[in-house]
Amino acid sequence: MNTRRHFIALLAAAVAPLAAQAQTAFDHRYAAWDALLKKHVRWLPDGKQSRANYKGFAADRTALKAVLDTLSAVPKASFDGWSRPQQMAFLINAYNAFTVELILTQYPDLKSIKDLGSFVQSAWKKQFFTLLGEERHLDWIEHEQLRPRYHEPRIHAAVNCASIGCPALRDEAFTADQLEAQLEDGMRRFMADRTRNRVRGNKVEVSSIFKWFKEDFEKGHGGFRQVEDVLATYAELLSDQPAEQAALKAKTLRVGHLDYDWSLNDTGR
Repeated sequence: MNTRRHFIALLAAAVAPLAAQAQTAFDHRYAAWDALLKKHVRWLPDGKQSRANYKGFAADRTALKAVLDTLSAVPKASFDGWSRPQQMAFLINAYNAFTVELILTQYPDLKSIKDLGSFVQSAWKKQFFTLLGEERHLDWIEHEQLRPRYHEPRIHAAVNCASIGCPALRDEAFTADQLEAQLEDGMRRFMADRTRNRVRGNKVEVSSIFKWFKEDFEKGHGGFRQVEDVLATYAELLSDQPAEQAALKAKTLRVGHLDYDWSLNDTGR
């Protein structure tokens, strides 16, 4: 019995460094994904929208696949041991990277990510990648992980659905140490984009994101209790007019929702 215990102790001592090495080996800076984003994503002149060069991503498909393989190789046990910001950065980067890969499966022969779906299954329900040990789809990342686990509504300005109407794809990877700044910057760029959110007369017209995910903005970051709280918080970005800003803060404007542009966010547009 003592011999058996000694053997188990020796085995545990041998495995522990390997486990620790596997834990630290993952690049939480996402250098390879960051390099691809810096190379193939460009901000428009107003700094509020971006475009992706899918032709360029296609030319770098080998490098992209290496990034995806690295993400797929992370064991769930390792992920579970990470900090909240590390987990969120991982999931956001995975969503955006696998979305690019999904587009490339039929690029350039598509005008919208919705073209990749069908009557019985949307593009976001396609199980085409492995993450945390199982086959997954994009909706699993957003609706089964990011939204219910972290209660952070600004993720809607971080995950990118490869569409013009979607908040911008950043030209950098999300990282745990920069996550708060990146989430807030993405939200501010999104709220300041008058093609998606604006004041018109006695009405504030906002992205349909605020309709589809209303519940997320009612119980998340900043103590929001309703969408109007979000609009009041970012009033100075939604309008340049002091009277309109005051109305937003007073929550006296009617809220309407704009049509969503599902056109591909391709630099070729």
